[in-house]
Amino acid sequence: MSARRVGRAGLAAGLALLAVAGCTTSGSGDNDRPRRVPSPAASSALPEGVRYEHSTQILADGEPVRFHVLSIAPDAHVSLGATHGDRLQDTSTVRELARQAGAVAAVNGTLFDIATGAHHSGYDGDPLGLYGDRGRLLSESVGANPALVLDSFGRHPSITEARSSIRVTSSDGAHSLVDGVDRVPGRILDCGGVGGDRPVALPRHGTLCTDPDEIVDFRPEWGGYSPQAGDGSAEAVLDSRGRVTRLRTPAGGAIPRGGRTLVGIGKGAAWLRAHAARGRELRVSSRVSDAQGDSLGGPEASLVGGGPRLVRDGHVRVTAAANGFPPSALRTRHPRTVAGIKEDGTLLLVVIDGRRPGRSVGATFTEAARILVGLGAKDAVNLDGGGSSTMVVSGRVRNSPTDGPGSRPGERRVSNAIVVIPTGAVADRDQL
Repeated sequence: MSARRVGRAGLAAGLALLAVAGCTTSGSGDNDRPRRVPSPAASSALPEGVRYEHSTQILADGEPVRFHVLSIAPDAHVSLGATHGDRLQDTSTVRELARQAGAVAAVNGTLFDIATGAHHSGYDGDPLGLYGDRGRLLSESVGANPALVLDSFGRHPSITEARSSIRVTSSDGAHSLVDGVDRVPGRILDCGGVGGDRPVALPRHGTLCTDPDEIVDFRPEWGGYSPQAGDGSAEAVLDSRGRVTRLRTPAGGAIPRGGRTLVGIGKGAAWLRAHAARGRELRVSSRVSDAQGDSLGGPEASLVGGGPRLVRDGHVRVTAAANGFPPSALRTRHPRTVAGIKEDGTLLLVVIDGRRPGRSVGATFTEAARILVGLGAKDAVNLDGGGSSTMVVSGRVRNSPTDGPGSRPGERRVSNAIVVIPTGAVADRDQL
């Protein structure tokens, strides 16, 4: 079997190459033959219906790209979900998250407010964009960016544009928009929020938008305490039944176990003062819908936001501009973590190594999309990448996470992960 350059005309060669588990190419000429190597995780060590393989391909300009593929069949003896550490505001390695969940395999999930970011809020683990764990919405969407939707058993994974909406209703009949979940009020990193965000209401990757008038929902998953919100802020403390036990000002304090708090600033604080008196009940309702307005997820569903979309209906369809990425993002190669779904419902979790000259240079969005089409993906979405891109199988990191030349190879701590759990496994954290 000859090695081929991967491009629009090279997809058939990519499919042939991928038919060999653990296949590695060397060189770039048509007469070079791929060298077959054992897969690092023997198939016997994984549950039935789960397969791990890795491959190196040659891109159109002759550079190598190495990628790692987890395939989870619809009838695999596993459940699928998303997980985070003990506190959503903190970070953990993918390996730690896999161990806590009792997972046989895992990859990193959403973008997050990384400590090295230009607009860091001080809460490293804060997910950016849609994130839901076991039916609980823990981070609002960025506009209607694409997301991976997983039910608890992974029987019907899907990729779709998803938008969240949240409202609070007081027992006095008043209601209000809730702007966000588990984030610092007034700061909307990557924009795409609701209720008058500035300077833009649309998604804009890497941009910090602001809103002086917000209500933000804090759940116990966030951590023990809500952030200090400054003078003029207000915070309704709710018990497990939604009854207001205290209205504190300024906001910032303990989040009751089994309850939640609502933090308001500006007009949001004024609404809470008017309608969240002690003893009143506040009902917070959230909904995540697709482009057609149909509800997504269920009581055990996980939602993992990403962007841009890479593949639609089996064709390369990179929606970088619509998802807030600048034109320059289309030209740069990076490590990538990508989720794809095949026609038969098989979930593909793919990690592409990068920033390793001569071994694996990474991929542009378009190159990543072509790899996924070559793997048979009908739909695919980009997740967090760069130094976050990590795949763990059977307790071992299988790819080569790196932040680039001069950086020390190793796992980056991330906000959350997508986990593959053998049926019957019990997690350390809250029995995921």
